[in-house]
Amino acid sequence: MDMSKQVVIGVLVFLLIVTGIAYLNKAKFIPVEASPTPYSSAPSKYDDFAKCLNEKGVKMYGAFWCGHCKNQKEAFGSSFQYVNYQECTVGGNQNSFAQECKDADIKGYPTWKFPNGTIKEGEVSFADLAKLSGCTLPQ
Repeated sequence: MDMSKQVVIGVLVFLLIVTGIAYLNKAKFIPVEASPTPYSSAPSKYDDFAKCLNEKGVKMYGAFWCGHCKNQKEAFGSSFQYVNYQECTVGGNQNSFAQECKDADIKGYPTWKFPNGTIKEGEVSFADLAKLSGCTLPQ
């Protein structure tokens, strides 16, 4: 193989590596909330429950990078769109902290706050959410 072919192959390999690294870095920093959640238009089993939580003033504070928040959201499925949710990171930067979360004195994720002043940190079962809110849990 002559020198010019080796240079061309080397440049192509280099460009592929740089492109791959750039793609991986970009993918790593895209915040979850930046991509729309695909909510179904069909009613879900938990729609009324999530709407009731919202109407009763129950609020969930979380962060896009938080695994427990993700689990809590997934438990609701498409009904999570009705939950009063506050994202505590700003602009996808996990080192930033939204003023509303500072004002609410949020220390961990997820944090559920209830109008009577009760605070629950971590994943909260639907049974506990129903008990603390007075909302009816679907069967």
